[in-house]
Amino acid sequence: IRPPFKVCYICGREFGSQSIAIHEPKCLEKWRIENNQLPKHLRRPEPRKPEVLTGSGSYTLEDENEAAYYSAQAQLVPCRKCGRTFFPDRLPVHERCCKGGATQSFGKLDFFSAFVSAQAFFWPGVL
Repeated sequence: IRPPFKVCYICGREFGSQSIAIHEPKCLEKWRIENNQLPKHLRRPEPRKPEVLTGSGSYTLEDENEAAYYSAQAQLVPCRKCGRTFFPDRLPVHERCCKGGATQSFGKLDFFSAFVSAQAFFWPGVL
């Protein structure tokens, strides 16, 4: 049996229940530094820890991890040439060697729509 792990809402990695409390503040600090170093068009709003909303008012570790996973995925940005998604700090590295090959064109509006949809899913009534 696998011990219970919690997913970081920023990077999507798994941590033990004790480690996540240490990891998340450091991960957010790292995210802020990296985000501020990005070109302005790749900078993103700071991720917020998702609230798990269920009909019954209670939630499981699985519900919490799913919300954290989707929060981390909302940070990904698609390559304009091939459509693969990357954390914003990794996208310029990929784009330097990307040959393209996507069947669909991805632009800023496509990403923005996906980003707003993901944010609205986790924080209904905020956007």
